[in-house]
Amino acid sequence: MTHVEAQVEQLFDRYGARYRWLATVTVMLGTMSVVLASTIINVAIPTIMVEFQLAQDQVHWLATGFLAAMTVGMLTNAWCTHRFGARGAYLLAMAAFIVVSVIGAVSEHFVTLVAARVGQGLLAGLIQPLAMITIFQVFPLNRRGQAMGIYGLGVVLGPAVAPAIGGVLVDTLSWRAVFLVVLPACVVGMVMAWRFLPGRDAKARSVTLDWIGLLQLSVGITVLLWALANSHRRGLEDPVLLAGLFVGPLLLVCFVAWQRRARHPLMDLRVFRYRGFTGSFIMSMVIGAGVFASTYVTPLYFQQVLGESAASAGLMLMPAGLAMAFTFPVAGHLTDRLPEARLIVAGLVLFVLNMALMAGASLATSAVWLVWWTLLGRVGLGLMMPPSSTGALGLLPPGLIPQGSGVFNFARQIGGAVGVNLCALTIQWFSHQHANRFPSAALAQHWEYGFDRAFGLLLMIFLLSLMPLWYMHRGLTGKGERG
Repeated sequence: MTHVEAQVEQLFDRYGARYRWLATVTVMLGTMSVVLASTIINVAIPTIMVEFQLAQDQVHWLATGFLAAMTVGMLTNAWCTHRFGARGAYLLAMAAFIVVSVIGAVSEHFVTLVAARVGQGLLAGLIQPLAMITIFQVFPLNRRGQAMGIYGLGVVLGPAVAPAIGGVLVDTLSWRAVFLVVLPACVVGMVMAWRFLPGRDAKARSVTLDWIGLLQLSVGITVLLWALANSHRRGLEDPVLLAGLFVGPLLLVCFVAWQRRARHPLMDLRVFRYRGFTGSFIMSMVIGAGVFASTYVTPLYFQQVLGESAASAGLMLMPAGLAMAFTFPVAGHLTDRLPEARLIVAGLVLFVLNMALMAGASLATSAVWLVWWTLLGRVGLGLMMPPSSTGALGLLPPGLIPQGSGVFNFARQIGGAVGVNLCALTIQWFSHQHANRFPSAALAQHWEYGFDRAFGLLLMIFLLSLMPLWYMHRGLTGKGERG
């Protein structure tokens, strides 16, 4: 028995069987706080654009920076937990999360605001994986599915209600309040973590953090996203932009090469040796783009095209969020009974239909229809996510499942960051083109033209994902084979 297992046994002796749920609630408070923070700011984007005089290709960094930093935080979670223990990692991350959230709330400059969001994302990446680690520590094998189902529903409900909460705060108080609303839950979570989470394993051998890989990945992602976001403003002939488009991917290639030889890599690339996993990796990126980009774009559409208030936009999104949350357990149940690819295709069809309808909408389209169409897309994403995760990990032998889970989650976050980046750039570029061609048209018409193209972009990305889905399906029909 390890030192950590002994601590868990002592906690069971002290609190009895209810300790399982005390520990689960503790990690859920942290995870729901950071998940809520990831999406609650989206309804505040138009207000922030006005206050700081920003365009779409600038303000999107509030979402993109969070998502990109979250990928880095997730990859450092294993080292941080090993170094400080579950309790220490949780307390440090939550304390730092409170600090950067307060900095975001009082920011007077957009650069400071983005830095606060990056900090939130990095710490969110550290906090989220702790939940799965804790659940696996305190629940026996035959009850982990039940615990993960309850935990997963709680996590998905956060983004479902975030737009409504954020909208009310923006309209009644200020956009700054969205940075502070989760802090009481953070404090309660810290108090509970001090009592209910185990400390570090004092006998475990030290593990070195892969600083070289971390630097390559962080700088590579940042440079690439910066270059994509600034292509509209600088133009493709700009030497600095061209350097960014070259250096960013080069650093990411160097990161992959380094991970193959690093003693303690951030990512275990052995998972890509198994047939179909590359396809599942790409599918995870596509689903991430769909989840995060649509969550970012849709509330902006309701506000900037339809002229709805932040609170109204948030309430309009709530039915779709709740539908996605309650689709999760149904999709999980169906995943055990139907081929993963069949469920993913069903979800893909619904999401593509949602994007096609949104792209074809006009200023005269009833808001009721838009709410229903958004709900349709969210149900589609809810159908896709459980089978895509189960299918990806089902391609791997048991010994590589933890590493595969980390790589799969990394793909989803990176896909989300790139998806938000490209959609924001598309909206800005096409809105600007429409304004130049039709200067007498209303501002809402300019925005609508740009948003329609962003919805069309997501539609095309999901249609193209049929190819990696086919490779994933081939891998699942021949499990255990190496590619």
